[in-house]
Formats: sequence, C-alpha cells, structure tokens
Amino acid sequence: MKGIIHIRIDDRLIHGQVATRWSTGLGASRIMVANDEVANDEMQKGILRMVAPPGIATSIISKETASKNILAGKYAAQKVLMVLKNPMDAVALMDSGLEIKEINVGNMAKRDDTVQIKKSISVTKEEYEAFKILMDRGVKLTARMVPDEPELLLSQFLKKASF
Repeated sequence: MKGIIHIRIDDRLIHGQVATRWSTGLGASRIMVANDEVANDEMQKGILRMVAPPGIATSIISKETASKNILAGKYAAQKVLMVLKNPMDAVALMDSGLEIKEINVGNMAKRDDTVQIKKSISVTKEEYEAFKILMDRGVKLTARMVPDEPELLLSQFLKKASF
C-alpha cells in the first residue's frame, strides 16, 4: 500500500495524540480517516478537520473510497497515517483488496457491551472476532498509545477477553 506509512485503530480518530505525537513523529503529510459513518457526518468531519495539525492534509472518507484511492495509487507520493474507528473497518478494507500487514491499536473506549483487555482498550464480541480474523490473515496487531511506548502484541491482551 504505497503511501500508507501507519495504520492505527483509535475510536477518537483525530485527537491530541494522533495530531501531535503520531502524525509529527511519523512525518505524515496526510491523516486519513476511513469510516462510513464518519464520512457521512458533515459535523463530525468538520470537527476532525479542525483538530488536524496545520500543514497536514486530511481525508475523511468511506472505506470504499479509501480502498479505491489507495489501490489506484492516489497516495503513493504521500506519507499517510490511516486512522480507523474499529477492527471491522480494517477487515472490510482487506476484503476490498488492501494488503494490510500491521495495525497499531490505540484507544477503544469502555462501553456497556465491552470487556476491558488493556487500560485503554475495551472490546465488544464483534470487535474481538474482527481482531481474530485480522490475526488469522497474518496482520501484526500491536497495542501502543504513543510512539515512544514499547510495542506490545495485542494478542497477549485479547487472551483476557471472555465472552
């Protein structure tokens, strides 16, 4: 996937850590959010664009548009930090033909129907199953909030989930 320098799952999408630590640390020229719900919400898109760092372009698009653009080489000359809201989005992108090799999982907030597996990561049964699909497809899943934290494998935390 030429141009994609990092893929992160973070349900907050573009926020302080992504805007400052990840995008600048990676030297990103663009932050891409690939999520159908967000792509169809003009208010949320406006807010996300406002919190993106100056000088870094944003693409807040559907998974289908993201896949088509990436496969067409639209971002090949850029350094794109892709941010996904959940692991199901990653599975859908792979199903559309993208070759995803590694994903960093940052924050997935605690919700009513979740099990907390790490301080910053809580998963539903559907998210847990999507992570298993990604691992079965050979995707390396790591768990780090910020770039200077040690890289830990998500699999060691998924073992704590019981549904």
